[in-house]
Amino acid sequence: MRATQQIRYAIYGVFDLAYNGGVRPVPLVEVGRRQAIPARYLEQIFQKLRRAGLVASKRGPGGGYSLARKPEAIRLSDIARAVQGSVLTLPDLEKGRSAESPDFVWDLVRASLEQALASHSVADLCREAAERGVLRAPLEPTSYEI
Repeated sequence: MRATQQIRYAIYGVFDLAYNGGVRPVPLVEVGRRQAIPARYLEQIFQKLRRAGLVASKRGPGGGYSLARKPEAIRLSDIARAVQGSVLTLPDLEKGRSAESPDFVWDLVRASLEQALASHSVADLCREAAERGVLRAPLEPTSYEI
């Protein structure tokens, strides 16, 4: 089993806003560059996160994305549900199914995975990153040319 790319990118993107965002909205181009994620793909993911109320967007000069809630209030399971609807999807589960199949195992796995993701917040990721020495992006003041 693997975490989907969309869930991974969503978690990395929200983490980046929390860890590197500072007080200004962050353009997705910056997030994408730091996290090695195509900005166009991030845009699609962040639209889902915005609709779920996890991030807020600001248009125009100095625009970008910021967290809509405090990092402590955003659980990793919130992010997964926002982009995928569930932390675990199993296509073709109905194929080849028999009455004797223990298909309930996937409900158990899904519940355990949901619980594990729900037990960690974005703030937890930021603390862990700081302890592990993950570098923060330098806070650059926004400048405008006229």
